[in-house]
Amino acid sequence: MKSLTLWLRLLGLLGWLAGMIPAGRTEVLTIATYNIENYGPANRLTETGYRKDYPKPEAEKRALRAVIRALNADVLVLQEMGPQVYLDELRRDLKTEGIDYPHAALAAAGDADRHVALLSRRPLKAVTTHADLAFTYFGAKENVKRGLLEGTVATAEGDVTIFAVHLKSRFTDRPDDVMSALRRTAEAAAIRDRVLQRFPRPAESRFVLLGDCNDGKASKPLERLRTRGKTVVAELLPAVDSRGESWTHAFRRDDTYTRVDHILVSPGLRGAVQGGTARVFDGEGVRQASDHRPVAVTLHFGTKK
Repeated sequence: MKSLTLWLRLLGLLGWLAGMIPAGRTEVLTIATYNIENYGPANRLTETGYRKDYPKPEAEKRALRAVIRALNADVLVLQEMGPQVYLDELRRDLKTEGIDYPHAALAAAGDADRHVALLSRRPLKAVTTHADLAFTYFGAKENVKRGLLEGTVATAEGDVTIFAVHLKSRFTDRPDDVMSALRRTAEAAAIRDRVLQRFPRPAESRFVLLGDCNDGKASKPLERLRTRGKTVVAELLPAVDSRGESWTHAFRRDDTYTRVDHILVSPGLRGAVQGGTARVFDGEGVRQASDHRPVAVTLHFGTKK
């Protein structure tokens, strides 16, 4: 009887210890968006004067790579990436410095100079460039100039799809659309409708919609990305830096600062957002690398058995 009692006590102790050991570990996925300011030939004002089709200066590239290393994102969405050779160059230079993104995609759409791109540490289960997003603009048919880049990665709780965007800049192409606000709004609606085609029930879906929207959170383009009628398509995440500042773009000529880079998540993914917010990166090199600051979100998924 005494040995049986000791055995039962031992079993109880083992059970208590088992309860102290986690059944698995939380899976973390960090996704970021970053406009890297003309990573390719562009007209630039250099130390030797104005130059046409001049590459991004090496000092800016070094600062950019330092920011990317510090971000340490699993999936990194880029805007203003040059053609494929420049994406290859950036990946090669990052790998030399210890940051390897073995999976990549570049959107081929209407803008031949500034592309949306995606770098990923995880395999991309599917990649699609939506270059056929049509809308009506002053009676004529147009397409979203930079398209919509879609990529999917696997997690312990199922696939997560990333939609990468870069809406029209505020440069005015025509006097009856000041700051191109109407065009940006139409682009956003076309993108939203394609997302809904892919995921008709956002409350049950798992996707992230992010990028340079060239507009603020209260603007019509952001409203279009968030809702269609009574349907909540995606929720805009608040984001600030370590000092509580939310700006992501510095307009150097006027010394003005605005938030135009955003991360939105589907309602079905909202609960996975760490802390309920995104974050604006303000670490070393960020002011030298680009006129934008990156924004990142960390997602947590259950436990791996």
